[in-house]
Amino acid sequence: MSIHDELVNARHALDDLVRSVGRLQISLGNSLYIRRVREDVDHLREDLELWGQSTAAWQPVPGPMQSEVRPAPRGAGCPP
Repeated sequence: MSIHDELVNARHALDDLVRSVGRLQISLGNSLYIRRVREDVDHLREDLELWGQSTAAWQPVPGPMQSEVRPAPRGAGCPP
């Protein structure tokens, strides 16, 4: 799975968490604990967005292709 796919999956999971916390807040009221969890979820959302932006600019540097690597011929100035 690509980094993009993993970020999309993480965003979907975080959206599910936001909805669940919202339902808990409605059911349990606006207690200190719910507010703290809500703030934590908001921080996660911000961090995930920043992470996604930083990885969007990241491109893996391709290594040499197998066909580009050639052994040096014997007797071409290389010791045996």
